[in-house]
Amino acid sequence: MQSESRSPTADQAVVCVAVPVPLRRTFDYSVPTGITMPAIGARVRVPFGPRTLIGIVVDGPNGPVEMAKLRPLTEVLDAGPLLPDELFELLQWAAGYYHHPIGEVFDAALPGQIRRGEPPARFEPVYWRVTDTVATTAKRRAPRQQAALELLQSRGGTASAAALADAGFERRVLRALLDKGFIEQVRAPIGVLTGEPATIVLNAEQQRACDEICEDLVRFKCVLLDGVTGSGKTEVYLRCIEAALRDGGQALVLIPEIGLTPQTLARFVARFGAVEAYHSGLSEGRRAEVWQACRTGRTRVLIGTRSAIFVPFQKLALVTVDEEHDGSFKQQDGFRYSARDLAVKRCQQLSIPLVLGSATPSLESLRNAGLGRYRHLPLTRRAGIAQVPKTRVIDLRGQRLRDGLSDELIHAIREQISRGNQVLVYINRRGFSPAYLCAGCGWNAECPHCDSRATLHQRPPGLRCHHCGWQAPLPQTCPACGRAELLPVGTGTQRGETAIRELLPGIDVLRIDRDVSRSAVRLEAQLERIQTGAPAVLVGTQMLAKGHHFPAVTLVAVVNADAGLFSADFKAPEHTAQLIVQVAGRAGRAERPGEVWIQTYNPDNPLLTTLVEKGYPGFARTELAAREQAALPPFRAMALIRAEGASVDAAHQCLSELMAPLRGRSDLELWGPVPAPMARRADRHRLQSVLIGDRGALHRGLATALSSIADRRYTGVRWSIDVDPYDMI
Repeated sequence: MQSESRSPTADQAVVCVAVPVPLRRTFDYSVPTGITMPAIGARVRVPFGPRTLIGIVVDGPNGPVEMAKLRPLTEVLDAGPLLPDELFELLQWAAGYYHHPIGEVFDAALPGQIRRGEPPARFEPVYWRVTDTVATTAKRRAPRQQAALELLQSRGGTASAAALADAGFERRVLRALLDKGFIEQVRAPIGVLTGEPATIVLNAEQQRACDEICEDLVRFKCVLLDGVTGSGKTEVYLRCIEAALRDGGQALVLIPEIGLTPQTLARFVARFGAVEAYHSGLSEGRRAEVWQACRTGRTRVLIGTRSAIFVPFQKLALVTVDEEHDGSFKQQDGFRYSARDLAVKRCQQLSIPLVLGSATPSLESLRNAGLGRYRHLPLTRRAGIAQVPKTRVIDLRGQRLRDGLSDELIHAIREQISRGNQVLVYINRRGFSPAYLCAGCGWNAECPHCDSRATLHQRPPGLRCHHCGWQAPLPQTCPACGRAELLPVGTGTQRGETAIRELLPGIDVLRIDRDVSRSAVRLEAQLERIQTGAPAVLVGTQMLAKGHHFPAVTLVAVVNADAGLFSADFKAPEHTAQLIVQVAGRAGRAERPGEVWIQTYNPDNPLLTTLVEKGYPGFARTELAAREQAALPPFRAMALIRAEGASVDAAHQCLSELMAPLRGRSDLELWGPVPAPMARRADRHRLQSVLIGDRGALHRGLATALSSIADRRYTGVRWSIDVDPYDMI
């Protein structure tokens, strides 16, 4: 609930403001005569150096003040708090936990137009609703008008003007439908259950999970829904959301990728009718509309990616994090928060349930379940008649490959296609080839700005760096020796797609990777073609491993399982196992049985053999035991402190001074500064230090380190603190 207006209590008209600057402090401003004292949580416009910025009032003055030295704020933008109390408190907590400047934390939590001072009321959306006339009129309409009506009907008969615009429908199309009486403009509706009721019969495990989650919806509990791929976790989410909505609440569903949004949204719309999405692919205006609709209670169900954890709600009653293990929930630059972990804190504050779902739970979540902090609810069997796929490991030693594919695998792909099935070929590298070298002298194409090889792309042809964005034309002769003996080495998604087209002429080959997903229209078109069930080969990266339901896929091929087995990152085995299991889970999800073929040069690798023989639960037990023996997370807390600059010495000096107060402490381990695994990126030298210890000691240590350098600026150096890093790269 939105709190009543709270104003700073002070003898003098002074407020403490969080300003969006990279300084770990707040700033006092005086409130001039004639301006109403702003509430805590309100936005204000303030002078900051030569600039004017918009900040958030967080308190009264920081202590005794000299009024003559204070600069006055220039405008109060909100009559009351912009955010509900629980979200305001969450952001303050997050600034402390992640040791990030509080002004930047508030800034990151708001949509762009709200950050820039626009009033939230401006984003009350205009909605269009289908009239009864449509049902009694023959379908002889212009194609664009018919498509707009079909979109409206797919969303329960009502959609906002912005949603229709985002889908490509111009105002003239809507005006024509309005003139014909097929649609009408309505006030923003309060979301109601207008979708189809549940018809799926739950199995005993699903029913038990629903009963435990819905048993008490007004008390905090974190439930780890640990279900094998295809076990029906989404249906459990839907039933629990239904229960939350029946009591007048709102629900938030966090998903890892924008690419999952259309498929997930369609299923939720079918069940609930009015459902909104929130992610970075929306226009700024649309994001502000959705944000305001949730804030006022008009949107009942929100599906969003990482940043949706900061959306305000009037009566949030349930939060679900799907694929909770996924690294996409961790912000990797700027304010480095974990949306999953903030969901835990937010639900604690609100005393509401949180559901964490995954077929491959993170070791952190399994550890918390083992300690009794989370309820562990396993779903061990696939829903309906679907069976867990059989796994086969292909030993590549001594074999000649055709563009990364063994003869056995090629035969298996052809056989499945001949039966009218679909095949998924998983290649976790986009582009044509990850290396381009000279067979004559050994020259290797490298990015001139990073310590990294350049990737060969075929469409369009050229060399690219996937780290800094550098591009160059494709050389026809070796720059080192002049010979025309340049060869692509390794297989990327473009090469896999090309090879399969040559091996299976006339068969649909659909590539899904980051290059394709840049176009939402193209990505949706690819996914729609897959859902037809027609024979096809799907070639893609880990985007294909995340939550998609492809009923016609009967064979999943992991082209190279070795990539993550030999990383210097101690978390790489966990992430590799999760990827293999998740992509394998796309096979055999309906009545057709599935198979998983894994190609490797290391068939005896302990990680791989444990995963194949004992499944993910057996692997997780083994890996948790190894982490405990090594005293690594999740058994101790960790922070990664990074510095980068044009000069190695400057970055090293920054980290050394930051870590100096912590050396010699018995309650903390300090490693570094050392070069990062990629020591140079975009012409900046990268170093890092690792701090590890009990959680309390870790945070006290970071606070000590930060206080020792206060607001000191290191010229030409950017540094950051990453608490609970997802990886060490």
